Amino acid sequence: MSRKSPQAIQAWEATHGRGAAWDNESNRADILVTDPEGKTPLQVFATGIRNGAGIAVDSSTGALWASTNERDGLGDDLVPDYLTQVKDGGFYGWPWYYLGGNIDPLHPSERPDLAPHVLDPDVLFQSHSAPLEMVFYTATSGPAAFPSDYQGDIFVAMHGSWDRTHRTGYKVVRIHLNHGVADSAYEDFLTGFVVDNERVWGRPVGVAVARDGALLVSEDGNSTIWRIAYHVNE
Repeated sequence: MSRKSPQAIQAWEATHGRGAAWDNESNRADILVTDPEGKTPLQVFATGIRNGAGIAVDSSTGALWASTNERDGLGDDLVPDYLTQVKDGGFYGWPWYYLGGNIDPLHPSERPDLAPHVLDPDVLFQSHSAPLEMVFYTATSGPAAFPSDYQGDIFVAMHGSWDRTHRTGYKVVRIHLNHGVADSAYEDFLTGFVVDNERVWGRPVGVAVARDGALLVSEDGNSTIWRIAYHVNE
C-alpha cells in the first residue's frame, strides 16, 4: 500500500473502518455486508481479519462468527488460526498486529495508533491448521440427529497445514457454546486423514447439517463427501 498521512488515514477509516487497508488491498481482510439481493453497496462490518474463510450466524443470538486463516512465514507455531465472534466495527489486527497487540515483524512501528484497539479472538487453533467452513449444529430431530448436548455447538473443517514441519489440521473439530459463549478449547470430532508427515488422503473443506440431523463433510484430497450420523447402541 502507498503511504498515507495520519490525516489521510483518519479520513479513510471514517468511511472504511478502523485499520481498513487501501489501494489494491481495499476491501480485503474485511467482513463485508450487503442486503440479501446484493443491491446495496458493500459496507465494512469488521476489519483486520486476514482470511475469514468461513462465516455463520448463531441463530440463537444473532451473532456473526468467523473461522480465520492467519498469516504464514513466522514459524511453525505462529500465528495461531482462530474462531471468533465478529464484532460490528471490530478490528482484528491484520496486517500490523496479531493476537491483540503483538506487532507483526514485517510492519514494525507502522501503526502504533491501532495497538490498543485490536480485538482478541475467542478460540485459538494450532497454527497453520487452515480452518475453512464452519456450521452451527441446529438439528433437533431426525434419525441421525446428535444428542441435545450438541445443540448450538460449532463444527469447523480444517484443511490442514502446508508450511509446517509437523502436519496439523486435516480434521473437523467441535467447539461447545454455552449461552453464546465459546469454550476456549476445541475437541477433535473427525480425524484419521493423516497417513504420516508426508502423506494425507483427506482435506476437509465444507461442513453442513443435513435434514435428517447428520453432519456432512466435504474434502478435496479425494473429492469425497462424508455423512456422520449419531447411532445409539441398543
